[in-house]
Amino acid sequence: MTEPAIATVPDVVLRAEGLAKTFRKPFTGKRVEAVRGIGFEVGRGEIFGFLGPNGAGKTTSIKMVTGLIAPTAGSIEILGKRVPAPDVMGRVGFLPESPYVYPYLTPREFVSLCGTLSGLGGASLKKRVVEVIGRVGIGHAIDRPARALSKGMLQRAALAAALVHDPELLILDEPMSGLDPVGRKEVRDLIVEEKLRGNTVFFSSHILSDVEMLCDRVCILRQGQVVVSGTLRELLVQNKRRSEVTVANASESLRALLTPIATAMREAGGALVLEVEGDDAVRAVVERVLSDGARLESVTPKRETLEDLFVREAL
Repeated sequence: MTEPAIATVPDVVLRAEGLAKTFRKPFTGKRVEAVRGIGFEVGRGEIFGFLGPNGAGKTTSIKMVTGLIAPTAGSIEILGKRVPAPDVMGRVGFLPESPYVYPYLTPREFVSLCGTLSGLGGASLKKRVVEVIGRVGIGHAIDRPARALSKGMLQRAALAAALVHDPELLILDEPMSGLDPVGRKEVRDLIVEEKLRGNTVFFSSHILSDVEMLCDRVCILRQGQVVVSGTLRELLVQNKRRSEVTVANASESLRALLTPIATAMREAGGALVLEVEGDDAVRAVVERVLSDGARLESVTPKRETLEDLFVREAL
């Protein structure tokens, strides 16, 4: 497979080249190539989406970027320095996929601990802890033990810990996990706020509508390789006209005639909904519907979404 070219971006904050990771299974010693020579660049002030189905290599890649595991091959640079670089990592905030908050600590204590590890202290740390816990929406539970918090509240506490030292680069692995719709919106708003402050956000997510709403550029992995990389404007097909046609009272014979024309067909509310590509296909469907005596309820043009791109390229 030919890997997509890496788009050149100005003022690179994060760069990965030829990044690979091979594991060996216990007992059998069989080699498993989790990541196979991927590359990407993230520019300052960008929101960058890192996508792929389960098992594509996203979390393994993020662990290599953050220095939690060593790559088998390739190189990683953050803020101009090759990883691992302890002084640079102090300017990075990280939210892991499954964050662990010590159950006997309160959010105030946990975030204070993380701030101390990042070199903060004194009155400024105390003020900063209250500020970031309020930003993530759990100010009312700041002194409640973590064991008494919901999964979503624990996720927010871990996000506050990633933000406490005001990082230049924020790396988030599934930041919306465990959050209700209100929590998701608050995290989206927070990500946009970080961008407006000139910081850079690199995050993975399976919630593609959020990614499409937020990201300047995306990278999609499949089986440990990059299959798509670029801006959403570049990647989403603009010149392929797609439409959704809704038909009521469709006979079985009409359904049989429409099946070869439609790219997809489903039932919705007692009506037949077809997806078709191109103006000629729309015209053919309309002509058959009218000649059959069925009722044409709507013809709705549709643009390609990130979900369409993901399904086409990543699965």
